[in-house]
Amino acid sequence: MSTDAPPLATGWEPDAPVGDTMVRRYLFHWAAYCDAYAVAGGGLTVRSDAFALADLRRPGGYFNSVTLLQPPDGRFGRVLDEIDGHLAGGSGEMLLWSAWPVPGAELVERGWTLGGYPPVLIRPPATLLAPPAHPPVDVREIHDPAALADWERVAVEGYPMPELDPVAPGALADPSLLADERMHFFVGRDDAGDPVSIGTSFVAEGIGSFALGVTRPGARRRGHWMAHAAARLRATPDVWMTGVFSDFSRPGAERIGFVPILRLGLWARPRP
Repeated sequence: MSTDAPPLATGWEPDAPVGDTMVRRYLFHWAAYCDAYAVAGGGLTVRSDAFALADLRRPGGYFNSVTLLQPPDGRFGRVLDEIDGHLAGGSGEMLLWSAWPVPGAELVERGWTLGGYPPVLIRPPATLLAPPAHPPVDVREIHDPAALADWERVAVEGYPMPELDPVAPGALADPSLLADERMHFFVGRDDAGDPVSIGTSFVAEGIGSFALGVTRPGARRRGHWMAHAAARLRATPDVWMTGVFSDFSRPGAERIGFVPILRLGLWARPRP
């Protein structure tokens, strides 16, 4: 082999195209999703070659997140030092997402706790693979601040996010997000018209995602999950859809055409 040959590409170089692989595309997509909440709420966003950080600087559910953009290497300690510097002064739990194994002992020493390994799934566009039938459940896309406040209340009380309870409008999702064309918010209601389920989809970096979805315990197993799935697929029918699913909801996602591509490592770190 010639010594003048360029180094072999790994796909994780800072100048690698975001679309080099679906995994790389998803990581940048997820970072953009978390950034949207932080920017709308007046929080902090940081982007480096190694990671993306979004922080509302207050409790914000899983939107307070660090997403690794490169595999950890011998410089990982310095990367964590940089992350630690940005976390100072904020409050609420911070999450860290990694597509690669990370030095767990070093994270534990810095106050991180392993939360699990949720799977990422992907599905062809609705134009290629028809969405499931919409169950007879009242799920609608929302466009006004009052309905977004309902969305927040279901998210906080149903997920649950106890650090935000009782929820105040705008605590999780600032109303300015309604003007973000990448975002789609959905609310499902029961027969009395009360909000009992939510769904969210987001499109960036050439793909879409099933983002935050919650159904209150009393309304589960009544078709809300499937109704939200159908609504989200029809809202953005021309893009590949992705999502991080729990092992509980993964079978339902696979039944409507999603397939797994990897598991992410999820770590959590409390703050005051």
